[in-house]
Amino acid sequence: METNTKNQVHESKQNPVVVSQSGHIGSSSAITTTGEQYVKTTSSEWGYWFIIIMLLIVFGTITVSTYILLLKSEFSIPNIVVNVSIISLILFLFLVIVRYLTLVILSYLHHARDAAIDDYDYPLLRVSILVPAYNEGPLIGRSIESLLEMDYPNYEIVVIDDGSRDNTLSEAKKWEGTQPGKYGPVVVRVLTQPNMGKAHALNHGASVATGEIVVCMDGDSRLSPNTLRAAVRHFADPQIVGVAGNVKVLNRVNMLTRLQALEYLEGLNLVRRAQAYIHAVNIVPGPIGLFRKSALMEVGGWDSDTFAEDCDLTLKLVTKKGHIEYEPEAISYTEAPEKLLQLLKQRYRWTRGILQALRKHRFYLFNLAAGWRSLLTMWQMIFESVFWPGMNILANTMFLLVAILYGMSPLIVLWWVQLTVLDTIAALHSVAMEKEELRLVPFAILYRFYFIQLVDFAKLLATIEEMLGIKMSWGKVERIGRL
Repeated sequence: METNTKNQVHESKQNPVVVSQSGHIGSSSAITTTGEQYVKTTSSEWGYWFIIIMLLIVFGTITVSTYILLLKSEFSIPNIVVNVSIISLILFLFLVIVRYLTLVILSYLHHARDAAIDDYDYPLLRVSILVPAYNEGPLIGRSIESLLEMDYPNYEIVVIDDGSRDNTLSEAKKWEGTQPGKYGPVVVRVLTQPNMGKAHALNHGASVATGEIVVCMDGDSRLSPNTLRAAVRHFADPQIVGVAGNVKVLNRVNMLTRLQALEYLEGLNLVRRAQAYIHAVNIVPGPIGLFRKSALMEVGGWDSDTFAEDCDLTLKLVTKKGHIEYEPEAISYTEAPEKLLQLLKQRYRWTRGILQALRKHRFYLFNLAAGWRSLLTMWQMIFESVFWPGMNILANTMFLLVAILYGMSPLIVLWWVQLTVLDTIAALHSVAMEKEELRLVPFAILYRFYFIQLVDFAKLLATIEEMLGIKMSWGKVERIGRL
């Protein structure tokens, strides 16, 4: 019986779920054997590396030209503050280059290491999928139905209604009991509680979960059928206590959501893939995260004292010397904000939540006993959440002011072209690693000029208000219901 199950799992691995050009979920059934997939990947990598190398040559040429122009320019700036600003800008650009190259190299090393792992020789541990839901009446039925299609033989579904004011509970109750799954019956349990928040709902579900592995997701997200099989294999390593999944934007319907799709690839998943090379992913995302239940219970589960319970839980596990992995094939499709104000509110809340979690665990900023991964994770989060957005806004503002006021206009173009080429390299690399839509790459131009500036502004505002202790509300993002 066990052999048959493994054979079924092996067969399904050859047809991973992908996102079509239209943004719909499909199957890459054109690749029918593992050998054919390997040949296709190997041959395509030559073209990938050729483009990357050519872009690096272009970037190097532009960088050298910029500095030659800067050194040969005949301009006099008597203001010492401006002179210091120019030196700071050069250092900032150097830091940008180092950051990008580090992420690209480490993420590729993780990709290469992950490809060498035997995907099929691992125990099929019992899994409990927790689905917290608040006012998700129109979507909860479809969420449960999609979970019954998981390509995995040993799991249960636990739905937790968090005191919804609509028909979420009644719609979920329609699925309660034993339902047919791909490999046999799947137990669906429905719990309810007064409205206490997502953290309490997840703890409620975890307390009754029968699985060794606990999966958390959002009630309005969709998991690919491949998710459990792809992610559970990592828990064969006893040091792994959590696995971060791959969150993708499904509603790519306008420029803003397409920019977010690129951001999820380049700004989030690229970073997680690089972090995973040293088993130090700093945030297991709420839409798709897997945890070893014993480790989860040891740290007390999810807390509700921050606006980023996913970040808080990850830090609790990392500071206990737990290893966190990233699995690109454990995919959660989510609906991104389609309006600018909704996006800014979302990033504002994310940033404040991360800062609250960092403040909560600030003791570990200098605690060598917690291990080097803990120190690296904490300081990198501070850099990415606080210093990086501020430096980015300040650097771009100062460069434009100095260049315009003192007649260095050619440098403006070269400055932006350098950063845009860097973004293009990172975008192409991310798209190749994730086997994503190539048409997202041109959005790297707007990504630098427009998107990053807006998001960093929201982060900077969130940082200032968090430091001032200004109160905030949860501010749930409105969903259109495209999933």
